[in-house]
Amino acid sequence: MVNKLRKFSLRFLRKMRHSPPKLYAHFLYEYYTGKRLNLENPVEFNEKIQWYKVFYHPKILNKLVDKFAVRAYVEEKIGEKYLNEIYGVYERPEEVAFKDLPSQFVVKATHTSSHNLIVTDKKKVDTNAANKLFKKWLGKNQYYRTGQEWAYKDVKPRLIAEKYLKEDERSSLIDYKFYCFDGVAKFLEVHLDRTDNHKRGFFDLEFKPLPFRYVSIEKSITDEIEEPSNLDEMKRLSEILADKFPYVRVDFYSINGKAIFGEMTFYPSDGRKDFTPDKYNKIIGEYMKLPKLKKGQKLITEL
Repeated sequence: MVNKLRKFSLRFLRKMRHSPPKLYAHFLYEYYTGKRLNLENPVEFNEKIQWYKVFYHPKILNKLVDKFAVRAYVEEKIGEKYLNEIYGVYERPEEVAFKDLPSQFVVKATHTSSHNLIVTDKKKVDTNAANKLFKKWLGKNQYYRTGQEWAYKDVKPRLIAEKYLKEDERSSLIDYKFYCFDGVAKFLEVHLDRTDNHKRGFFDLEFKPLPFRYVSIEKSITDEIEEPSNLDEMKRLSEILADKFPYVRVDFYSINGKAIFGEMTFYPSDGRKDFTPDKYNKIIGEYMKLPKLKKGQKLITEL
């Protein structure tokens, strides 16, 4: 009975994707967290992320969530040397010239999240299947695909081919994700072994494990892991990129000691995943100081 009710609720939620943002935020938040959303006085972190989606609309966010357009911002703020090499940007699947790409590469959708084709041997790629996949990606709109993530609403659908990154003696990359509030990194999230045994964990800025995790996480990092030699550098770079934003998560890779920018995320997990123990939802929420809407003001449109 519970499963049937949940399936019905999910179908209802999907049908509501085109409803007014304030209304949809209430449905989405309650469905995924089981809590009532208070947009007038949000307290918990994910409540504030919902507020962010509904009210915080500086135009620059459209640029910063675009995996190609953000490169200009990164180059301006911290320098081109922190960007991964790109081979091409494409608006249609048939523009991707596989024959001109190296034997290893990655193709990403610039306008959504988690749409990546990782190629470690070009000879094994079924180009027809890949083009069908790219066409499917280009037809998606992240705003309506998930929880009305405003920053993605008007991002132009494109594909980008990048250099395949690999760290010596590791089968997959480690992600270092810095949670920044008003330009100050408070802690980071680390992802290990995404390809075969995905684990994640939260660490303080001295790289000591923190006592919380996401409620729905599959596996946590339980073993001690080595602190990256350039942790302080990645923190510093994250804070430069995060300057003036109430909240943004800034992601980096460390490739044999070299920091490579990943992405900027304003709505982690779409504001759906609570932390556990529960008290950390408020503790982390306190880090995020939202700007005030002036009398008669409907949206925040400037930094």
